[in-house]
Amino acid sequence: MALRVASVPASHVYIRHLSSPAPLQDPVQRLPDPPPARRDAPTGAPWWPPAMLDPEWITTHDFDLMHVHFGFDAQTPAQLSSVADALDAKGAPLVYTVHDLWNPHHEDSGLHESQLEVLVTRAKAVITLSQQAAAEIEARWGVRPRVIPHPHVVDLDRMDAHAHARQRATGEFRLGVHLKSLRANMAGIPLLQAAIGAVTEIPGGVLQVNVHRDVFEDTGTRHDAELAAWLRAQAGSRLDLRVHDYFSDPELFDYLASLHASLLPYRFGTHSGWMEAAHDLGTPVIAPDVGCYRSQGADHVYRWRQDGALDVPSLQQAIRAAAEQPRRAAAESAGQTASGESLVAWRRRQRAEIAAAHAEVYRRVLSGT
Repeated sequence: MALRVASVPASHVYIRHLSSPAPLQDPVQRLPDPPPARRDAPTGAPWWPPAMLDPEWITTHDFDLMHVHFGFDAQTPAQLSSVADALDAKGAPLVYTVHDLWNPHHEDSGLHESQLEVLVTRAKAVITLSQQAAAEIEARWGVRPRVIPHPHVVDLDRMDAHAHARQRATGEFRLGVHLKSLRANMAGIPLLQAAIGAVTEIPGGVLQVNVHRDVFEDTGTRHDAELAAWLRAQAGSRLDLRVHDYFSDPELFDYLASLHASLLPYRFGTHSGWMEAAHDLGTPVIAPDVGCYRSQGADHVYRWRQDGALDVPSLQQAIRAAAEQPRRAAAESAGQTASGESLVAWRRRQRAEIAAAHAEVYRRVLSGT
């Protein structure tokens, strides 16, 4: 009999890829996302806010356990406690995966830490994505999570197609920084200045900066006049500026596959699905030393100083190191891991292991062991 799991959310790509790549062999059945209460759900998150995080929904629906991932931003700690109480009354265990120790959308981490306090301490099982995050969670709450890595983001068929298509231009080193809509944890001009300084010293170096129209255009809801003016002034042969709306998945994957390296412009955060998507397409990632990006598998790391300023030499060294790895980039762009296994085969095998690990956690909490 299938294990019925109320996943919060269920339709996000991360949760979809927790299932077995052989669906008929998967003992887990995840309930679909109920329609959210609001009609203006954010682009890319049609399930938000999650209707499952409601004691009444919990009481009136059938499932064996609830697995919370993210989407609880709008829930107060008291509301999350009510959700945990409703689950206890129903006899349905709570499983929680800690994706973020610091919510990348919030400059002030206070609310998120209060939410974590409820979820981590009330969960019957805690999962996280990296060994560093597990150690931090154990130090703060005395709970040792099960570490289960992030699955692939790019669909396996699309990953295979990209592996057999040459998409990186030869004779250049294209470094990508995608500022999107400038969420709270993103750095701007100082990081871009340091990056373009490094790129101009690399033969064939190009800094490609992508940004959404809502930031760049004067009428945009998140318009940053200083950044837009700087980008206009710098755009030229070494800074390739791209202004557009939210990428569709195919557009995002084509973009990542065209880069020789992707630079994450984060001042804080924890884990990155963006990094996993880049790795699916053979694109190395340069990440900051904050959060758990190194533990998750960043290829190169730069530093932020204790006073909050960017350590420019470390960033420029990381960029130079990424540019000096043409063999690895060429091998991975052909769909091979460093060990010679194809990326698709590795990700398929890893996904089966991830699915089995989750099923094991679910059985354990349902048995009370």
